[in-house]
Amino acid sequence: MKNQLKIGSLLSYLQMALSVIIQLVYTPVMIRLLGKHEYGLYQTVASTISMLSILSLGFNSGYIKYYAIYKKRDDQTAISKLNGLFLIIFAIIGFVGMLCGLYLAFHLDLIFDKGLTAAEYEIARILMLLLTANLTVSFPMSVFQNIISAHERFIFLKLLGMFKTVFSPLITLPLLLMGYRSIAMVSVTVSVTLFVDVMYLVYVLFKMKEKFIFKDFEKGIFKSLFAYTAFIALNTVIDQINWNIDKLLLGRFKGTGEVAVYSVGYTLYGCYMIFSTSVSGVFTPRIHKIVNATKDNIAEQKEQLSELFVRVGRLQFIILALIASGIVFFGKFFITGIWAGEGYDDSYFVALLLVIPASIALIQNLGIEIQRAENKHQFRAIAYAVMALINLGLSIILCQMFGAIGSAIGTAISLVLANGLVMNIYYSRKCNIDIPLFWKNIIRQSVGLVIPICVGTAMTLCININSIWMFGACVIAYTAVYCISMWLLGMNDYEKELVRKPLKKILKRN
Repeated sequence: MKNQLKIGSLLSYLQMALSVIIQLVYTPVMIRLLGKHEYGLYQTVASTISMLSILSLGFNSGYIKYYAIYKKRDDQTAISKLNGLFLIIFAIIGFVGMLCGLYLAFHLDLIFDKGLTAAEYEIARILMLLLTANLTVSFPMSVFQNIISAHERFIFLKLLGMFKTVFSPLITLPLLLMGYRSIAMVSVTVSVTLFVDVMYLVYVLFKMKEKFIFKDFEKGIFKSLFAYTAFIALNTVIDQINWNIDKLLLGRFKGTGEVAVYSVGYTLYGCYMIFSTSVSGVFTPRIHKIVNATKDNIAEQKEQLSELFVRVGRLQFIILALIASGIVFFGKFFITGIWAGEGYDDSYFVALLLVIPASIALIQNLGIEIQRAENKHQFRAIAYAVMALINLGLSIILCQMFGAIGSAIGTAISLVLANGLVMNIYYSRKCNIDIPLFWKNIIRQSVGLVIPICVGTAMTLCININSIWMFGACVIAYTAVYCISMWLLGMNDYEKELVRKPLKKILKRN
């Protein structure tokens, strides 16, 4: 089982890296071959179907919890009943999702108020029907994925995840180059997803030999399940509002072109966000250990949690500050000159409006696990619900005035209020984290940014970046300046030792 965890973790990081690379390589090809409006059409439909994922109501997390309880009792019959119960629940959810998707497919005017051509309406309807079919099947099939995860068969799970990440664009790309468009692209995605889902089912039934009992469920389990998943469901709704509603609003009020512009900026933000989880994810067990070991000594708990919070936050700041500042100085040419092409100038500002405010939460995302360990995560759900409503209200107004940039402004304001203000106050007062100490460290560390910012500004003003080679040379030079400056002015001894250790091992081998 230890090998499952270790190899599964490595495969998880590999999948994240592949996801970033594929998005950066595949997205520009897709944009150029589909065109701005069809790409925006596809993004709008995909976001609409994605919104229906709120129907899961957080039940996926509920399975893991109850499986652990029954496993501890060594009650295989209860586990079989749990399997049957969840398959029934998700089959019903899948049916409801199908009805919602079918209704939207034949009432597209609810989504595209600005109107499409007759051909575009037909494409949108076919895309909606394909993705609805995918959603309908994916809900019940997710039960088999949860069973594999609960049994900690991470290697099989991650390998299939990597297959899905890689093969969908790999198969789609030749079809796009041959002239097939969004319908073919979605058809491939649905087919690959269905294949992976069937593999989950086969593995559970024939390799793991899991049983399903569809009667005599434990009394009170529905009530207990709903109570446990309520705040998880709320978080799911909030995430959908914060990260998908902008595309829907733009599709309705401004048309598919603005959706495409927003989607390019959002994709770049999505790649940026992945890097924030690469450091913090490995500290989850340690957080729970600290909280459980220091329950009776609040002062000791605060000291240990604050030390870990600051240490991980500093590491994330070093990584994210390089990427964020690089986007500031070189992002515009990357988007318009290399990646998305002409007509996507506003995508640069969308990316900045998402990346910079979100950085506050991303360097503090260890706080999410601290809240869960202390069983204080309910407040975050409520705070983010308010944030989502603010985002929704502002985006409705601003997207009509300023298009994609207006939607991003609404999201940026809500991010700063929720993450920069409300959650920092909560961390300080309720979660035993020394927030003033954290920001003192980040401010001191930011001294290492002064020289790179001056160099980046000088490059922007004095160098005409007009080719991929010039772009690459400037990025390499800027990265070198950043690393040297951060080493000399920003990093402490612990952070420097993290760099020295692997270098010493490499040198010894040679």
